[in-house]
Amino acid sequence: MPLVRISLLRGKSRAYRSAIAENVYEALRESFNVPEDDRFMVISEHDPEELVFSRSYMGMARTDDFVLIQLTVSNTRTQAQKNALYARIVERLQQNPGIGPDDVMISLVEGDKGNWSFGRGLAQYVI
Repeated sequence: MPLVRISLLRGKSRAYRSAIAENVYEALRESFNVPEDDRFMVISEHDPEELVFSRSYMGMARTDDFVLIQLTVSNTRTQAQKNALYARIVERLQQNPGIGPDDVMISLVEGDKGNWSFGRGLAQYVI
């Protein structure tokens, strides 16, 4: 059910982008109990003038490896689950493809279960 949007600077390899997507998905499975095959992701590459970010906000030391991950989910998780997800995403991305923790920004957008239609014009979660 999560819709994942991954934004990063242009120029990374296909393997690098795939590693980000795979590790975010696995972190969601581990921390949010997302079912197998529930994978909906958009990866966007941007020129430097199209992905604007502070290199130092909140005491971070961000580099050109900066990745912005926006997750749209149903509002059914506790703060503890959210914190576990954030930590797990950072841990996995450090391991592969090697992104530093200061370069991972995560934004969680929550909505009601009735806000989702997976096709056929139906709100599957509330039927």
